[in-house]
Amino acid sequence: MPTVTPDEGVGCVEAPRGTLTHHYWSDERGVITRVNLIVGTTNNYAPINLSIKEAARALIRRGTAVSEGLLNRIEMAFRAYDPCLGCATHYWPGQMPLTVVLRAPDGRVLKTIGR
Repeated sequence: MPTVTPDEGVGCVEAPRGTLTHHYWSDERGVITRVNLIVGTTNNYAPINLSIKEAARALIRRGTAVSEGLLNRIEMAFRAYDPCLGCATHYWPGQMPLTVVLRAPDGRVLKTIGR
Protein backbone atom coordinates (compact mmCIF):
# COMPACT_ATOMS: atom_id res chain seq x y z
CA MET A 1 0.00 0.00 0.00
CA PRO A 2 1.50 3.37 -1.01
CA THR A 3 2.30 5.68 1.89
CA VAL A 4 3.03 8.85 -0.11
CA THR A 5 1.62 10.43 -3.24
CA PRO A 6 4.36 10.56 -5.88
CA ASP A 7 4.68 13.71 -7.97
CA GLU A 8 6.55 12.15 -10.89
CA GLY A 9 7.01 8.74 -12.47
CA VAL A 10 8.70 7.19 -15.51
CA GLY A 11 8.16 3.80 -17.08
CA CYS A 12 9.60 2.01 -20.11
CA VAL A 13 8.32 -1.09 -21.85
CA GLU A 14 9.34 -2.95 -24.97
CA ALA A 15 6.55 -3.23 -27.53
CA PRO A 16 6.32 -4.56 -31.10
CA ARG A 17 7.08 -1.12 -32.55
CA GLY A 18 9.94 -0.34 -30.17
CA THR A 19 10.48 1.05 -26.70
CA LEU A 20 7.62 3.04 -25.16
CA THR A 21 8.60 5.62 -22.56
CA HIS A 22 5.90 7.15 -20.35
CA HIS A 23 6.68 10.12 -18.11
CA TYR A 24 3.95 11.41 -15.77
CA TRP A 25 3.66 14.31 -13.34
CA SER A 26 0.90 14.64 -10.76
CA ASP A 27 -0.38 17.12 -8.23
CA GLU A 28 -0.61 16.66 -4.45
CA ARG A 29 -3.80 14.58 -4.86
CA GLY A 30 -2.13 12.21 -7.33
CA VAL A 31 -4.06 13.61 -10.31
CA ILE A 32 -1.98 13.60 -13.48
CA THR A 33 -1.15 17.14 -14.58
CA ARG A 34 1.34 16.50 -17.38
CA VAL A 35 2.31 13.55 -19.59
CA ASN A 36 5.15 12.95 -22.03
CA LEU A 37 4.83 9.78 -24.15
CA ILE A 38 7.70 8.77 -26.39
CA VAL A 39 6.59 6.04 -28.78
CA GLY A 40 8.73 3.56 -30.71
CA THR A 41 8.40 5.48 -33.96
CA THR A 42 10.07 8.50 -32.33
CA ASN A 43 13.06 6.32 -31.39
CA ASN A 44 13.33 5.19 -35.02
CA TYR A 45 13.34 8.64 -36.72
CA ALA A 46 17.06 8.56 -37.57
CA PRO A 47 17.12 5.06 -39.10
CA ILE A 48 13.80 5.75 -40.91
CA ASN A 49 15.30 8.89 -42.44
CA LEU A 50 18.43 7.03 -43.54
CA SER A 51 16.40 4.19 -45.08
CA ILE A 52 14.22 6.61 -47.05
CA LYS A 53 17.30 8.50 -48.26
CA GLU A 54 19.01 5.30 -49.39
CA ALA A 55 15.85 4.00 -51.11
CA ALA A 56 15.48 7.25 -53.02
CA ARG A 57 19.16 7.25 -54.02
CA ALA A 58 18.91 3.67 -55.26
CA LEU A 59 15.68 4.18 -57.21
CA ILE A 60 16.06 7.66 -58.71
CA ARG A 61 18.67 8.24 -61.38
CA ARG A 62 19.06 10.81 -64.13
CA GLY A 63 16.25 10.23 -66.59
CA THR A 64 14.09 8.23 -64.14
CA ALA A 65 10.41 9.11 -64.41
CA VAL A 66 9.20 9.76 -60.88
CA SER A 67 5.77 8.18 -60.74
CA GLU A 68 3.24 7.22 -58.07
CA GLY A 69 4.67 3.69 -58.18
CA LEU A 70 8.17 4.98 -57.54
CA LEU A 71 6.94 7.05 -54.58
CA ASN A 72 5.23 3.90 -53.23
CA ARG A 73 8.53 2.00 -53.41
CA ILE A 74 10.31 4.76 -51.49
CA GLU A 75 7.48 4.75 -48.93
CA MET A 76 8.12 1.03 -48.34
CA ALA A 77 11.41 2.00 -46.64
CA PHE A 78 9.34 3.91 -44.08
CA ARG A 79 6.68 1.24 -43.65
CA ALA A 80 9.32 -1.42 -42.89
CA TYR A 81 9.65 0.16 -39.44
CA ASP A 82 5.97 -0.56 -38.69
CA PRO A 83 5.23 2.95 -37.47
CA CYS A 84 2.16 3.56 -35.34
CA LEU A 85 -0.98 4.41 -37.31
CA GLY A 86 -0.80 8.12 -36.50
CA CYS A 87 2.85 8.36 -37.48
CA ALA A 88 2.27 6.25 -40.57
CA THR A 89 -0.51 8.38 -41.99
CA HIS A 90 -0.67 11.86 -40.46
CA TYR A 91 -3.76 12.24 -42.57
CA TRP A 92 -7.29 10.94 -42.52
CA PRO A 93 -8.50 8.62 -44.11
CA GLY A 94 -5.01 7.11 -44.22
CA GLN A 95 -3.22 8.52 -47.24
CA MET A 96 0.38 9.30 -46.34
CA PRO A 97 1.57 12.68 -47.57
CA LEU A 98 4.95 12.21 -49.24
CA THR A 99 7.26 14.77 -50.82
CA VAL A 100 10.42 13.88 -52.71
CA VAL A 101 12.91 16.64 -53.44
CA LEU A 102 15.38 15.86 -56.22
CA ARG A 103 18.64 17.75 -55.79
CA ALA A 104 21.70 18.21 -57.95
CA PRO A 105 25.09 17.25 -56.46
CA ASP A 106 25.59 20.91 -55.48
CA GLY A 107 22.30 20.92 -53.54
CA ARG A 108 20.15 22.83 -56.04
CA VAL A 109 16.54 21.71 -56.11
CA LEU A 110 15.83 20.18 -59.50
CA LYS A 111 12.30 19.00 -58.90
CA THR A 112 9.81 18.50 -56.07
CA ILE A 113 7.23 15.75 -56.35
CA GLY A 114 4.52 15.15 -53.79
CA ARG A 115 1.10 13.86 -53.11
